[in-house]
Amino acid sequence: MAKGIRDKVAILGMGCTRFGERWESSAEDLMVEAFHECLQDAGIEKKDIELAYLGTCYSGMHMGKSSIPLGLTLKLPYIPISRVENFCGTASEALKGACYAVAAGVCDIALAIGVEKHKDAGYGGLPVAGIFGYMDFLRGANYSAPGLFAQLATGYAAKYGIEMARIKDAIAHISAKSHANGALNPKAHLRTAVTEEQIKAAPMIAYPLGLFDCCGVSDGAAAAIVTTPAIAKSLKPSRPLVKIKSIQAAVSSGEEAWYNNWDGAGFVTTRKASARAYEEAGIRSPREEIGMMEVHDCFSITEFVTMEDLGISPAGGAYEDVMSGFFDLNGSIPCQPDGGLKCFGHPVGASGLRMLYALYEQLLERVPEERKVGNTRLGLIHNLGGMPHANVCTLAIVGRD
Repeated sequence: MAKGIRDKVAILGMGCTRFGERWESSAEDLMVEAFHECLQDAGIEKKDIELAYLGTCYSGMHMGKSSIPLGLTLKLPYIPISRVENFCGTASEALKGACYAVAAGVCDIALAIGVEKHKDAGYGGLPVAGIFGYMDFLRGANYSAPGLFAQLATGYAAKYGIEMARIKDAIAHISAKSHANGALNPKAHLRTAVTEEQIKAAPMIAYPLGLFDCCGVSDGAAAAIVTTPAIAKSLKPSRPLVKIKSIQAAVSSGEEAWYNNWDGAGFVTTRKASARAYEEAGIRSPREEIGMMEVHDCFSITEFVTMEDLGISPAGGAYEDVMSGFFDLNGSIPCQPDGGLKCFGHPVGASGLRMLYALYEQLLERVPEERKVGNTRLGLIHNLGGMPHANVCTLAIVGRD
């Protein structure tokens, strides 16, 4: 019986660009920037890489189709390269491919890299028209991402009988927490702390989500080189091993969108993927064992409901955990210790690996004292792509031995 990839793959090196309005850099420039840091961190030569995965979602806007742009840009020596996209889980999909290749014995050393250029596209947000194919018109005319995700708040309020004012207080705390963390991070796009009062007073985008409850778009790239634990230990004998404990995914089947058994107060895919991820990683009590998290905070309400979907907060208990500081940088399980999508923005093809980079740096204790979390044994990365009623969720759990 299959047992998964727990402890079969180690992260040898990682790199991440500064995220933001990178007008001066092409997608290829960003890939080179992330790859250069990653290769230096891994301490290997380019010729040692045997296989690569390129993650980019809107490639037609900045560097075209296929995997060829990665081979040309990084001058990789005739190795197999695959290009993948899976909405906001694109970078995690690249990581999954590289890890599966190593775990399966297909290669010893593999590269995963994610990149996206959004600021040059001419859109105020993501170019979402037609993303679900020819059936888009059946799913709702003129929908918007803020409008659809905002409905999670009303669904949650109805399910648990909680006043919208309290939900607004909680999501304001979430955004303020992330902005405080991002202000400390030199690679973040937005680096200004914002108060909860400012957040609640900001212009409304889609009730109850205000301006500061929504993440922006940006440009960026991130990369990881993975190998077997034995090879990693031989190359880095004095450094702790950062191992992949689990990678799992769940994709909507249409049941949320077309039937009435979904309450609209959370993500079915997150619940399914997290249950499988915990089993693969050998985690019995995520609230007690997970030490830090990077979750998909495209909107502050997404982070709010995700705490319960992940089994960290009890059903109906996210409000108390958020307001008590449980997920703050100095809390029991810091969430978005680097500022999250809220402060980095969301270059779709890069975000999953950027999240991993944040936890990787924490696991190796390579962040300044003011950014350190207390428990760095296990970290969780959560990506969510699509809409609440039709989405793909990817989870990865990493740990230090």
